[in-house]
Amino acid sequence: MDLFDKCYSFTRADEVKALGYYPYFRVMEENEGPIVQIEGRKIIMAGSNNYLGLTAHPKVKEAAIEAVKKYGTGCSGSRYLTGTLDLHIELEKRLAKFMGKEEVLLFSTGYQAAQGIIPTLVQRGEYIVSDKDNHASIVSGNLIGKAMTAGFERYKHNDMKDLEKVLSKLPREAGKLIVSDGIFSTTGTIANVPKMVELAKAHNARILLDDAHAIGVIGKGGRGTASHFGLDGEVDMTMGTFSKTFASLGGFVTGESKVINYIKHHSLALIFSASPTPASVAAALAALEILEQEPERIDRLQANSKKIQIGFKNLGFTIIESTSGIVPVIIGDDMKTFIFWRKLYDAGVFVNAFVSPGVPPNMAMLRTSYMATHEDEHLEKIIEIFGVIGKELGIIN
Repeated sequence: MDLFDKCYSFTRADEVKALGYYPYFRVMEENEGPIVQIEGRKIIMAGSNNYLGLTAHPKVKEAAIEAVKKYGTGCSGSRYLTGTLDLHIELEKRLAKFMGKEEVLLFSTGYQAAQGIIPTLVQRGEYIVSDKDNHASIVSGNLIGKAMTAGFERYKHNDMKDLEKVLSKLPREAGKLIVSDGIFSTTGTIANVPKMVELAKAHNARILLDDAHAIGVIGKGGRGTASHFGLDGEVDMTMGTFSKTFASLGGFVTGESKVINYIKHHSLALIFSASPTPASVAAALAALEILEQEPERIDRLQANSKKIQIGFKNLGFTIIESTSGIVPVIIGDDMKTFIFWRKLYDAGVFVNAFVSPGVPPNMAMLRTSYMATHEDEHLEKIIEIFGVIGKELGIIN
């Protein structure tokens, strides 16, 4: 068997393209938040992670431009060597203060953060204990850790009884890291952090939450999942990204100073990667300032999400309810999901199609997500179009 045989035999994407239903890699020509331009048409964006609508905020754009003028376009080195700017230090300090933690460490992407944290902390004779529905970045970090001889266990999605069962089988004296999305990226559901904290204390474990979809969305002032439950001081580490609420690119982890210092000097993903660009860091700093100064954006996001959920439910759609900015609409069949996506797109609404194996069989969905900057007219149009197509395809009556 030739290495490339699997590439030559992969035809699923081409088949969907030939039918005209391919929803991926669409090229945006303009992106101003709730309205984007694709293929020359203005379309309502209901699939972005731009939760607070800051990617087009004048202060964020200006901060990025000024950073390029002062520092250039890149750092030409890793944080470990020649790639640390005063901007990096400023963002780390500001974000640590915002999150109420001793220290923050930046990574070049959110995906890379998981790879830089998990295998660095969990080593031979220690255990990663991970939710089965965690984001792919965590899965990747887990696999690297496993390859480096760390123990690796998974528990059923957000099932604290199963987590307890898994933990009880592991040696009490061994170090353990429970890893979970704070808000799960596919469904928008929230991890059961209170029970997780209780189990961690009982079984000598530490907790790492991925709050990529939670910071700026839930918690006091948008401080994420631990804050949402009033458990800020009980969760050991929180990692996140700048590519969603913070309207930029990059990743980070918060925690105790000594833990962050250890990661800083041992993480291969940090030491051997170029550091975040000046524009990215400056944009994230500006977004953080806006988040602190305008917490009402979070209220607006929550109101938009609630309005959409009520609208979809009233129409008869099956949705997954949560307090996040993510509202999945369950379609079931993969091809019907592609067809629904195309009809939405043609009618002027862009969402994300999630099909197997990315979701369980018969759970194909249109994953919609919302911004603080969506206006009522946008939301009402989305609900109206969903209703028309849903009836046309026999998904609702």
